[in-house]
Amino acid sequence: MKVFVAFFILLNLCITHKNPSANPALIKPAEIKTGAEQTEKYLPYLKGKRVAILANQTSVIGKTHLVDSLTKVGITIVKVFGPEHGFRGKASAGAVVADDTDPVTGIPVISLYGKKSKPAKEDLADVDILIYDLQDVGCRFYTNINALARLMEACHENGKELLILDRPNPNGYLIDGPILDLKFKSGIGMFPLPISHGLTVGEFAQMANGEGWLANKVKCKLRIIPVANYTHDMPYVLPVSPSPNLNTQQAVMLYPSTCLFEGTYLNHGRGTYFPFTVIGSPELKGKYEFSFTPTSIKGMAETPLFMNQVCYGLDLRTYDVEQLRKKKQVNLQWMMELYKASPHKEKFFDSKLSKEMGVIERLAGNALFRQQIIAGASEKEIRQSWEPGLSEYKVMRKKYLLYP
Repeated sequence: MKVFVAFFILLNLCITHKNPSANPALIKPAEIKTGAEQTEKYLPYLKGKRVAILANQTSVIGKTHLVDSLTKVGITIVKVFGPEHGFRGKASAGAVVADDTDPVTGIPVISLYGKKSKPAKEDLADVDILIYDLQDVGCRFYTNINALARLMEACHENGKELLILDRPNPNGYLIDGPILDLKFKSGIGMFPLPISHGLTVGEFAQMANGEGWLANKVKCKLRIIPVANYTHDMPYVLPVSPSPNLNTQQAVMLYPSTCLFEGTYLNHGRGTYFPFTVIGSPELKGKYEFSFTPTSIKGMAETPLFMNQVCYGLDLRTYDVEQLRKKKQVNLQWMMELYKASPHKEKFFDSKLSKEMGVIERLAGNALFRQQIIAGASEKEIRQSWEPGLSEYKVMRKKYLLYP
């Protein structure tokens, strides 16, 4: 009997080692597959339909652009809509983008970041279905979700269905920041979201429908291809830079924290090849050893703040972004530190992005943030002022999640 038991145990061990699925420690996590990569789930649905796509340089299957891939397998793409930075992603931040013809495929490209912000009735007259496939980075002030909402409105108004090919949110682990006070609604914040909303674009679309955020509270007919093998906490390295000034994974991960410096009289790397990862100004000379010099860079920042002047400040290029993942919070210390170090505090929030004052209010989402930094409020006090809105948002968000 003892011999039989020993033999059974040995046999079980052999089976376990030959079959990794029997040993959880040996199981490798399944590879993330974007919605676009799961062609078997949507190609049959597109056959015989006239298709329009809102896409940019991030709309890829492997290393091939989605539009190029679909045309090669016989899908009829009648037009492409281009967001901020354009269809192939070569326009500078905020630059007006004109209509064009794609030189690769010959397909007409209609800009939604120029004379119009959403497709007109005539644009959709020869379209049966629209596709949205843009890589987002999970922040309220990143304009792709605005483009999505307008596209949803146009689909409702013209009786069209919207197919969303979902992609991971590289900052999906992070839900933090004040909820946007709609008094400060603008092109860099249109919805009552925190700074970092913890949603994929598919989840945002469901939320916009469900919460009545579209114009006149309309609802868009949606079909979503979810990301496979994905959870919000998973690290995800973007295969393509989402925009010219978010050109590294480090910049993408720092963006929820460092984009707030758009609303200050500091250069945060525009005019360098490492934007959103360095912050400084000529006025901080003697207070920081690190320096950088912004220059004119075509397609990135052609007239950056403090152009051709040596700026001194923080170098976050090697900052351990795992610290952000562990804390699950936007970093406020950098803003607090640089305000204290600034010799001319009266112009610290005098952003050169706009002739109007109030850029920091539109970025932060409220009128209080500027006052708190000036008054020297503690981080705890600042975070307490975000409640109960932030906690209420987290509860509401759960209704629309596609992923754990």
